[in-house]
Amino acid sequence: MGFNVFLTEDVVRFIDSVSIKAQAKIERSIQLLREFGHLLPMPHSKQLVGSKKLKELRVILGKNIYRLFYFHYREKTYIVTSGYIKKSPKTNKKEIEKALSIMNRILEQADEKNKIN
Repeated sequence: MGFNVFLTEDVVRFIDSVSIKAQAKIERSIQLLREFGHLLPMPHSKQLVGSKKLKELRVILGKNIYRLFYFHYREKTYIVTSGYIKKSPKTNKKEIEKALSIMNRILEQADEKNKIN
């Protein structure tokens, strides 16, 4: 029954920038999202406070904490917008704003495309 998960160029660049071990762990989290979608529980996924649409994939490897932001696009499809290495207990507001900006751009482009068709 799986779910479709698409990665933006931004998140692909982020994944490429981390260690091979971190890449493997991130890929595993993305695979879990493909398998479980909205049913993916903590500690793997968490709704972001202050956003109804944006969620985060949570990846821990040793002392490093990785966060990848994603949202439900339509039906059985999720889009992973961006990621970063978390360095403090709070989620970085700048990174949230970046993810929201990417999400909003994708949704606006989809709306424009639907208006044309």
